[in-house]
Amino acid sequence: MSDAYHDRIADLARRAERDRAAFEPPADPPDEERALQYLREGAGPAIALYLEARTGGGEPVRFDPEAFEALETAMNAWLELYAACYGTDLDAAFTVREAAEILVRTENVRHTAEVLTKVPERDARPDATPAE
Repeated sequence: MSDAYHDRIADLARRAERDRAAFEPPADPPDEERALQYLREGAGPAIALYLEARTGGGEPVRFDPEAFEALETAMNAWLELYAACYGTDLDAAFTVREAAEILVRTENVRHTAEVLTKVPERDARPDATPAE
């Protein structure tokens, strides 16, 4: 794995830890703006890095186990913070590959988060529009 990917993953991991440590639950959920910020500035870039490494041309990058775990841990931290902004406690354990496959299909990080986390809860009416 190149040093560039290693450095980017380390930066994502540090930012996820800082975001997690600084998180204060919203007084009156949902806080959709902050939830989307965690996706745009956190989970989305983590998933995009994985996609870039796997499909960016040339040989797919093989992550060492520690870097791969750090990337998934960071992505899951942001998905947990996203859910917490809706008042939902989530113990995220999604794979970055699973998230990447959904992002490729939906082309939208918000829809990806909704599919993975089931947050916000979708209307159960038969005419409700699905997230995908």
